Amino acid sequence: MQTARAKLCGVKPYQEVKLSLRDEKISIDGKLYRMEEVSFDIPISGTVYGTLLNYRKAYKQLEPAMSQAPYHAPPNAPILYIKPRNTFSSYGAAILLPEGITELEIGSALGVVIGKTATNVKETEAFSYIEGYTIVNDVSIPHTNVYRPAIKEKSRDGFCPIGPWVIRKEAVANPNALRICVKINGEVKQENNTCNLLRPIEKLLADVTEFMTLAKGDVLLVGIPEDPPLAKVNDLVQIEIEHIGKLENKLTSKAAWEGGTT
Repeated sequence: MQTARAKLCGVKPYQEVKLSLRDEKISIDGKLYRMEEVSFDIPISGTVYGTLLNYRKAYKQLEPAMSQAPYHAPPNAPILYIKPRNTFSSYGAAILLPEGITELEIGSALGVVIGKTATNVKETEAFSYIEGYTIVNDVSIPHTNVYRPAIKEKSRDGFCPIGPWVIRKEAVANPNALRICVKINGEVKQENNTCNLLRPIEKLLADVTEFMTLAKGDVLLVGIPEDPPLAKVNDLVQIEIEHIGKLENKLTSKAAWEGGTT
């Protein structure tokens, strides 16, 4: 079993737990539970920073437009955005479909959890600044314009499920070679691998901290693979990342949410 840090509902401090990812079981204080028997809270405490266009094919898809207005050239630094605290939700929490919206983009992302203040980090020292890894669903309303902040599309309440835990970095031999799979209602809709990152984790962390400081507890998303799948109301979304685990959430309507039938 491997070690992780989790936040359980109704329990104030974070807890160290043992995991069997293959069996989907978790050991808490020496007692073994199935995943469905545990109520998870949000396992992180800092700011979540997203990264655009850090998968090679996602970059290639937009590359022809980069030489056009308003920028006229490809970006030299990582393109970042923030998932604010109102977007945070936990494993198993419902994702509310906004009124008038029929589908949401599912953004499967590896989250790098920062373990200590990181400023001007060198690539060769990058992993010493990492506490561990988690899974993030960077949900958004489908949109095509990346030339302005997509606040209305990416910052709705509950649009950033996180968890269910933070896996210690020592348990992941190579985070730059992790298989990522998205299932909707049990059917595989997307597969990718972090080996396809334009900037590997150490390069991304070095480039980001060259111009801004990341604090202990912050989470840096390595990016979203190209062609994110779409989900609709009542769909069960599962994001699986090799050696990290599985994040599961269901889309629901406002009517069902207000009626307490989620």
